[in-house]
Amino acid sequence: MATIKLASGHNMPIVGFGLWKVDQNTTAETVYEAIKVGYRLFDGAYDYQNEKEAGLGIKKAIQEGIVKRDDVFVTTKLWNNYHSKEKAKKMAYAQRESWGLEYIDLYLIHFPIALKYIEPEKLRYPGWWMDEAHQVVETDRVPVSETWQALEELVDEGVVRSIGVSNFSTQLLYDMLTYNRHPISSLQIEHHPYLVQDTLIKMAQENGIVITGYSTFGPQSFIELPPAFRKRAEVVPTLFENPVIQKLAKKYGRPAGQILLRWATQRGIAVIPKSNNVARLKQNLEVNDFSMTDDELAETAALDAGLRFNDPGFYLERPLRIFD
Repeated sequence: MATIKLASGHNMPIVGFGLWKVDQNTTAETVYEAIKVGYRLFDGAYDYQNEKEAGLGIKKAIQEGIVKRDDVFVTTKLWNNYHSKEKAKKMAYAQRESWGLEYIDLYLIHFPIALKYIEPEKLRYPGWWMDEAHQVVETDRVPVSETWQALEELVDEGVVRSIGVSNFSTQLLYDMLTYNRHPISSLQIEHHPYLVQDTLIKMAQENGIVITGYSTFGPQSFIELPPAFRKRAEVVPTLFENPVIQKLAKKYGRPAGQILLRWATQRGIAVIPKSNNVARLKQNLEVNDFSMTDDELAETAALDAGLRFNDPGFYLERPLRIFD
């Protein structure tokens, strides 16, 4: 399996399985089956509320001798209500316990925004950004530097092996690079031909930060969400239907999804698609055995419309303008 080396020195598979929106009731079996197909990277988060089940699927595969622990790479994320140093460390220990594994491979700050503390048992998926009643979004006065220091201590304590961030901007990354003690191993961002974010990607890669792109299929990931979250996705054609993607799919004899995934991986960007279909699971994993031309990569990038689907400045009643 193709891997990419993180600044921490650890290798991460370049194609993984994303656990966002995977039903808690089926997560364990889904992860187990994905391992049998060949997946070794699993991307989770606290607010997905399926970490324990994902861990059960991994442990089943380990117990059956399909994989060893070191064969599997687990990414998970710290949710916004737990950014203070004390809360962040406590949450990371709890998340490691939920996964049931000796360590977490990559631990990310999920969003660059601190929210008021909510007792973990009161945050239920889809908890999103709100309180228990899903009515209030309240920020907290916790700097990113405090949260990052907590993550660095987690590396020192062996809870996590590599650390990084998600949904951060170039400005925040430049600031972090003035005080970080452990490397920023990865930046996870929304990335697809409708939202290329070329400057951010170049800046990160120039500074040794590996990019993981989520929602590689663009609007496809959001059309099944509640109305407030899918408004933007409903008014644009899917990338699968785009003439440029269709043309490339025909030329290379590949499904449109493989073209979109290869557009990312060929440029050194890791991807984390998901599927409940076993055949499509294999298709998503088998994307690194062909290459497009530089002109074709550029033609795909030219579809950029600055169209962000995961935007709390758009879908929350009280907007959090993280990306403005």
